[in-house]
Amino acid sequence: MMKVFEANITHQVSDYLNDNLKNVVSVEKANQKIYDAFGIMYFFDNAEDLQILKEAISIPQNIVSEPDRTEYGDFQTNIELANKVAFHLTTKNILPEIIIEPTCGKGNFITASLKHFSNVKKIFGIEIYKPYVWESKFNILDFYLSNPTEDKPEISIIHSSIFDFDFKTIAKENGTKEILITGNPPWVTNSKLGSLNSSNLPKKTNFKNHNGLDAMTGKGNFDIAEYITLMMIKNFQHQKGNIALLVKNTVIKNIVFDQFTKKYPIDNIEKHCIDSKKEFNVSVEASLFYCRLNSKPAFHCAEFDFYNKSKARPSFGWLSDKFVSNIDTYSNAERIDGKCPFEWRQGIKHDCSAIMELDKMNGHFVNGLKEEVQLENDLVYGILKSSDLKNTVINEPRKYTIITQKKVGQETNYIKYNYPKTYKYLSGHQDIFNSRKSSIYNNKPLFSIFGIGDYSFKPYKVAISGLYKTSHFTLILPQHEKPVMLDDTCYMLGFDKLEFAVYSFILLNCKTTTQFLQSITFADAKRTFTKDVLMRIDLLELAQSIDKSELQIELNYINKTYNFDLTLSCWRDFINEMTPIQMGQIELFA
Repeated sequence: MMKVFEANITHQVSDYLNDNLKNVVSVEKANQKIYDAFGIMYFFDNAEDLQILKEAISIPQNIVSEPDRTEYGDFQTNIELANKVAFHLTTKNILPEIIIEPTCGKGNFITASLKHFSNVKKIFGIEIYKPYVWESKFNILDFYLSNPTEDKPEISIIHSSIFDFDFKTIAKENGTKEILITGNPPWVTNSKLGSLNSSNLPKKTNFKNHNGLDAMTGKGNFDIAEYITLMMIKNFQHQKGNIALLVKNTVIKNIVFDQFTKKYPIDNIEKHCIDSKKEFNVSVEASLFYCRLNSKPAFHCAEFDFYNKSKARPSFGWLSDKFVSNIDTYSNAERIDGKCPFEWRQGIKHDCSAIMELDKMNGHFVNGLKEEVQLENDLVYGILKSSDLKNTVINEPRKYTIITQKKVGQETNYIKYNYPKTYKYLSGHQDIFNSRKSSIYNNKPLFSIFGIGDYSFKPYKVAISGLYKTSHFTLILPQHEKPVMLDDTCYMLGFDKLEFAVYSFILLNCKTTTQFLQSITFADAKRTFTKDVLMRIDLLELAQSIDKSELQIELNYINKTYNFDLTLSCWRDFINEMTPIQMGQIELFA
């Protein structure tokens, strides 16, 4: 193996090219020879490339190490997996005439297609990284030199950003032919590529039409593979054909979720789970996404083990107007799928943990920079993080935080006059506050925080980590008559009455709620439990249907374990608090 144009080339290919092109001067003649022998269109872009290649393969070369492109989401598919994908498609009796690989990389999906599909007339591979364009061409030549009797369709390997390429022309020119779109788009988000100054980005657009804070704080970020997949669906939606792409599981979930409103013309949607650690040596949950184009929209996705077709997994998708992760088990808890009468809130966001989060050592506060900090106590509150919520009841947090505002946007000048020690400490680290990257802090008062409001100061809370894979709700009690805060990886309900908090705590940890959450959440999601998920728990319906004896048993256990003396005397008030009045509905929070 040697390198030309920074691309790997086998000795078989370099010897062939050296023997057949050494006396060729014209780029037109060289391209014609390659086309006649292998079907590749415009092998050389210009005469300079021809000359460079001839010189390079005429002399021995040392191997140059390949650049690491994983930060660009570039996980090249090994030829064994590409062949398995192609073979899997043949078992579905897929016989494409046109094959499109939107980000073809080194061309392994193309060579796998040449091996497994006998009816192909044209192949289009698009790739932005020029060394991979060359390596794709070299790999195709190597395939045909090893398999000279295989059919040779017309092949175009095109150096272009996928976001600038005109796919509509391919669709228009091949309107009656069966198309297969296959490959492995980049496993990276638009913000990640943007931070790397990558040119392979879609034009600036609010991809999912998010508004305001959602677009600013994360929901405006999206997976490039999702964008590419939807671009392929849009361009070829009226075409007879299929899509088979390796993508992260979140991409498949998002596409099926959007089906309810977008109604993409695809059906037979399938997710075939792969072992990403084995195939790509990365800890990312990914699968082969398959669907059929030009179809009546389907609203659920069947799951399979890619390596064991008989090992089916639960299907997910839409049942009426509800999105669920396990269609089979959802029916057991369907009755509580509605709207929570209380509003779930996210914890505090400050993006300045080294300054704002404190430990207490020997009676003194110490920040993340290991500095001993002198503060007034008034603005210092206990805070819990996701890792703390493994416990059932908490009233002694291990960390503390400075709360500079009681509501978002509140002026913070008061700190300078009322709490001079705190102000001196915070202003002494103003440069760290100024370096916060999120745009939500732009033009906001000094030391601003988010996720703060009246609800933050409720004395009793029930909380859950958004990061855990299984549901576990924690009861949080005040510390020295001050409410305990949570960070922004946690979600909470806040209450003024301990009884209301304990009743909610029991309901949220009951078997029905656990089953329900298991049937609507995805364990491979970056954040399993979100506000959208938790707001679907109809606590009123749950409270009205729960067996009172079961409720009393749980309450007795809590009283005994945590030395409470609670009864069900407030149960009717709790039900009334959740019950809608007239056309509106009482909320516990502002």
